[in-house]
Amino acid sequence: MGDQVTIEALPREARGKGGARALRREGRTPAIVYGGGADPLSVSLDYNVVERELGRRGFFARLYDLKVNGDVIRVLPRDVQVDPVTDAPLHIDFIRYVAGTALAVSVEVRFEGQEECEGLKRGGVLNIVRHEVELMCPLEAIPEFLVADVSGYEIGDSIHISNIELPEGVTPTITDRDFTVATIAAPTVIVEPVEEEEGEEGEEEEGAEEGAEDAEAAPAEESEES
Repeated sequence: MGDQVTIEALPREARGKGGARALRREGRTPAIVYGGGADPLSVSLDYNVVERELGRRGFFARLYDLKVNGDVIRVLPRDVQVDPVTDAPLHIDFIRYVAGTALAVSVEVRFEGQEECEGLKRGGVLNIVRHEVELMCPLEAIPEFLVADVSGYEIGDSIHISNIELPEGVTPTITDRDFTVATIAAPTVIVEPVEEEEGEEGEEEEGAEEGAEDAEAAPAEESEES
């Protein structure tokens, strides 16, 4: 879990598309907070703050404190709607934090130890199968990211979820197999076609022409002798 971030939020009275568009023109992003046994709460956030937090890794695995009219509500981002053309955030859904609650969260996997990986030193390639892993996490124990150490792996080896250390109480949502997160693949060898040298082709053509001339001259000599 990263450092706790507090975001100032304002209650949102206007509802619907018209009210949301008006907020965006004012430089604010509409959002809603739900869950935790309380009524949904509509708020708005400063657009620049939203852009900053979205630019950080692990946005959906980070708890935030929303400060609304002096009250602090701890929340977890669950969904972000973005503009299909500009990717600008249009709306955010948050869920209230309740101690002991566990949720399925996608957590980024970061790979370390490439410099000590024998397979990569020999020309192998790190083939990432899963950039993120979905985990069942207590809200207070969501890891910001997972670390996969590839040092010591050879070409042909696989890094499975069992090779990655998970925080206490955190489990993969896939439980029926030890799934692969990455492999050390063999290098790809590209074979280029071999072109014949022009000299060889010229010699072959000249030899063929000489043979044809000899064949034409032979019958003429026989006719003279007869």
